[in-house]
Amino acid sequence: MRVLLVEDDDRLAAALTTALSRHGHQIVRAGLAVDALRLAGGVDFVLLDLGLPDMDGLEALRRVRRVSAVPIIVVTARTEEREVLRGLRSGADDYLVKPFRTAELMARMEAVVRRGTRPMPARDHVVTVGDVRIDLETRQVSVGGEAVTLTRREFDVLALLARQPGVVRSREEILDEVWGDPLLSASRSLDVHVAGLRAKTGRPGLVETLRGTGYRLGGQ
Repeated sequence: MRVLLVEDDDRLAAALTTALSRHGHQIVRAGLAVDALRLAGGVDFVLLDLGLPDMDGLEALRRVRRVSAVPIIVVTARTEEREVLRGLRSGADDYLVKPFRTAELMARMEAVVRRGTRPMPARDHVVTVGDVRIDLETRQVSVGGEAVTLTRREFDVLALLARQPGVVRSREEILDEVWGDPLLSASRSLDVHVAGLRAKTGRPGLVETLRGTGYRLGGQ
């Protein structure tokens, strides 16, 4: 496979490149998230370190996932369970904590490939629900042709749901991606923003609540 190795530690990157090459893989190295985002579309697999100098690896992971279903294993020194869960919720197919043995990495890569690729996120920049138009690229929302002004976080919540219409997103997942902290689930901040979306669009059914589960983009 053509493997993108996103790792800013030169010594570790060199060791992994040697090990992966011995197993027949072709390695593309990136030390910065900006380079990883540029290269991710042209590879078969991504190994992603989270401690990157120009951007948090979780944010880089989310950005890749918005446009690509390429298999991704997070490789990091972060050991906290919360960080593992955030990585998986952000779109990683697996999570490997440093230090690790090369044999374990190869086995996990093979397992991810065997499971197959995940569904691609919607590539359409515009999502329409009834007379509600959501432009994910320009961050504009209109209802019946009339522009609706949303706060940054209101739009972020709506966009997260709109990228995969019909898919239920848990409260923790939304809070993690939009607020950057799934532990905010005890607060009512998300509920306030959802209420704001419904009120400003005048479409109470635009965001459906599934009690005990989360939210999804609904009808009007």
